[in-house]
Amino acid sequence: MIPIRNKKKTLEVTIEEMRNFALSYVEKYAPSKQQLKTYLLKKYLKTSVPNVKKQDITNLIDIVLVDLEKSKFVNDKFYSDSKAKSMIQRGNSINKIRSYLIGKGINDRFINETVEKIRDQNSDQDFFSAIKICKKKRIGPARTEDNRVLFYKKDISLLARNGFDFETSKKVMDIKKDDFLKIIKLL
Repeated sequence: MIPIRNKKKTLEVTIEEMRNFALSYVEKYAPSKQQLKTYLLKKYLKTSVPNVKKQDITNLIDIVLVDLEKSKFVNDKFYSDSKAKSMIQRGNSINKIRSYLIGKGINDRFINETVEKIRDQNSDQDFFSAIKICKKKRIGPARTEDNRVLFYKKDISLLARNGFDFETSKKVMDIKKDDFLKIIKLL
């Protein structure tokens, strides 16, 4: 015989359950604070807990998030720095990194610190990131000399869609093929 569960969830049970969900999510995805909050809110809005209001759930989520921040499981500064580092390695512009972090709900203070750190490490980071994009997409100086003039506008617009300003894009597009190959060897 299967036992019948007729046990109502209390707030203490809910908060412990929520902490377990949060820890498993952090272990799997390493999210920002806002992503974790959104996940937990969706999780608990789907499962209707009797006798618990939506405001109580958001308060419980805030309690769990503060607890996870104190125990250093969730750290937006670390998240911001690590995501920016990986995006730079892929050749993303500073503008694209900034908009990505804003979309993930990171605090403006952490975003500005991360961008300043990037600029301190390399004053012309966008130029080198644009070079990486050119190599990856085989555009601009990576094209054969015959096709460069034909695809100039298309290549400039691709760089613009990747978050590079016009001056940086033009500077990269005007590089000679030999100089481009030298820079690629340095990267």
